[in-house]
Amino acid sequence: MGGRTVAEIGQGIVILLGVGLGDTALEAQWLAEKCAGLRVFEDDEGKSNLALGDVHGEALVVSQFTLYADARKGRRPSFADAAPPDQAEPLVGLFAEHLAALGVPTKQGVFGAHMLVEIDNDGPVTILLERNPGQ
Repeated sequence: MGGRTVAEIGQGIVILLGVGLGDTALEAQWLAEKCAGLRVFEDDEGKSNLALGDVHGEALVVSQFTLYADARKGRRPSFADAAPPDQAEPLVGLFAEHLAALGVPTKQGVFGAHMLVEIDNDGPVTILLERNPGQ
């Protein structure tokens, strides 16, 4: 954002958050709880047994509507399944609030802005989380 740092974290997770059509506050809460409790950090034996709270980790939440890209037809991705900004932005904020309420220090990017996100991925571990309707 104009060459300035908006947010940064130490040890923790970067969450690229896509909001889809039909997502609600329930999905935001479920996902925050899931992210806070994921055991993806290594314990003393090298096993993924520790969650963010166990390692005093932080979270950086970056809104990423392009996660809903559908490139099955043609060469230009469709973003028709992504929620429009007026619906997505409040849910991104709500997700970050839930995560912080669970004790995870949480920072955010700027919704809708062009950002240069620099990630030092120690792992690498990348996990896709989705809540299916009805669960």
